[in-house]
Amino acid sequence: FPTRRSSDLLPERYRRNVEPLVALAIAAAATTRIRVGTGILLACLRDPITTAKALATIDAQSGGRLAVGVGHGWNREEIADHGVDPATRRARTREHVLGMRELWEHDVARFEGRFVRFGPSWSWPKPVQRPLPVLLGGASGPRVFEEIADYGHGWIPLGGSGLAAAVAELRDTVSARGRDPRELEIVPFSSAAGVSQVKLDAFERAGATEVAFEVAVTDRSTALRQLDGLADVIGKRR
Repeated sequence: FPTRRSSDLLPERYRRNVEPLVALAIAAAATTRIRVGTGILLACLRDPITTAKALATIDAQSGGRLAVGVGHGWNREEIADHGVDPATRRARTREHVLGMRELWEHDVARFEGRFVRFGPSWSWPKPVQRPLPVLLGGASGPRVFEEIADYGHGWIPLGGSGLAAAVAELRDTVSARGRDPRELEIVPFSSAAGVSQVKLDAFERAGATEVAFEVAVTDRSTALRQLDGLADVIGKRR
């Protein structure tokens, strides 16, 4: 990960990111019930054929517990370091996801796009979940909502500010495409610090189907304290 974004130093936590698919495989193998997912997989920087097989393997071996959170990427230096023109990242993300979905959903898959091309191909195992849910991350607005309506199964917003109005707009966009908006997943990301029943209730009223909490990764004692707090709140909610 580049140490800078343009002239700005990046936060310390970016040094600590683990490889997401390896980490998900470990988490899925060590558990039996929790859902595992990426937040966020930069699909445009990964080979779609290899990535599709890895994700399908995790879903198959975990018994259908995977959610694929996908983003376009915001760090232009990182994207360029992977040999990708940052200006093409949204179009590439779309084709990479659509190419992976072809491999997940068809016994013999093929895809012909500007950035992704492959002829008749086998790819096994297949995911347990049909479809394997792909959730797009990004700020609210017509552009990302149209992308979700085009090729996604849900949205990962950042925080809860204005969430209710944004969810209503997203549902209208999906409905206009002839899809059922009730099938959408809405999984906001929020800080684990200060989590409460009141906060969870607010997310639920706004339309969230699940909430992902970011836990501190640079300080072990802080991370453990935040996990204990989450366990307490979730335990009471159950």
